[in-house]
Amino acid sequence: MITTARKALLLVNLGTPEKPEKKAVRRYLSEFLGDRRVIDMPWLFRKMLVHLVILPFRTGTSTRRYQKLWGDKGSPLLVHLERLTVKLQRKLSGEYTVIPAMRYGKPSLAEALSRLEKTPFEEICVLPLFPQYASSTTGSILEMVLGTIRSWEVVPNIRLITSFHHRPEFIEAFAAQVELQEPHTFDHILFSYHGLPYKHLFKLHPDMDCRVCDCSKAMPSCGTYCYKAACYETTRLLARKLGIFETGYSVGFQSRLSKNWLSPFSDERIVQLARNRVEKVLVVAPSFVADCLETLVEVESEYRQLFLDNGGEQLVLVQSLNDSDQWIEALAAMIRESNPVLSVKR
Repeated sequence: MITTARKALLLVNLGTPEKPEKKAVRRYLSEFLGDRRVIDMPWLFRKMLVHLVILPFRTGTSTRRYQKLWGDKGSPLLVHLERLTVKLQRKLSGEYTVIPAMRYGKPSLAEALSRLEKTPFEEICVLPLFPQYASSTTGSILEMVLGTIRSWEVVPNIRLITSFHHRPEFIEAFAAQVELQEPHTFDHILFSYHGLPYKHLFKLHPDMDCRVCDCSKAMPSCGTYCYKAACYETTRLLARKLGIFETGYSVGFQSRLSKNWLSPFSDERIVQLARNRVEKVLVVAPSFVADCLETLVEVESEYRQLFLDNGGEQLVLVQSLNDSDQWIEALAAMIRESNPVLSVKR
């Protein structure tokens, strides 16, 4: 859609393979895992780990999971991004030209930036679609964007939305999705967030042990850009909005690759709840603004089966924000709000 807007909005999500086939999945994983912010180790060791250890053993499993995920229109993450772009462009017509991109895969962030360079926008607003800041997601996107733009002949004003987990518009939009499932009819609510290696948190807080931080009770002064603290803050805000007592919910972290990742682990929590004869569990995944592999396959399929196998009766996933009307309104409000403009030096 062509607009006369003099500002651009760059919407960026993580990424997806082009096809649910081994070659495409391997290419996607190679790009994703090759990012130094995702696997934090020297280039040669990272390359050896990815190509000699991870890809040979993980590509087949990941391909089968993507095959379960794929719909008639392709990858849900890409479908939701495209729909979100169309609806948000309609909402912001005349104000912004909305450009979608993926950090890994297509539509590529590099191609989106190339398109932006050729158009004389006065301002570019960059919105990574991750509510809670993490170096491996939002940090990676911003590093690429700023590193690219600083080489342009004409460097426009840049606005960055680095996190929005605490924004009332986001909380209200996600709470509305939860309320569609009548949360008070469930025995327990599990707030499940994507996991992160503790190593990433230790780099942010070198003088403290994040495993024993009391951010699960209250947001600490050092927690603004701490992923773990932001996840617990998101949970408290949603629970307060929904009127859910602390005894009625818990927090877990999913998609772990080792025991040295954020805990408690969502899958272990699911088993514990089932064995404790909790019959009905509602799972909310507020680190994802669009349904994807981690929600539709990992939670809705694998966790549901895990819950049933251990004696539970019903596990329901709350649909993510995707392109819901309230999410469109929330995004428009966040984008229109005056934010500091970043000066990018060449």
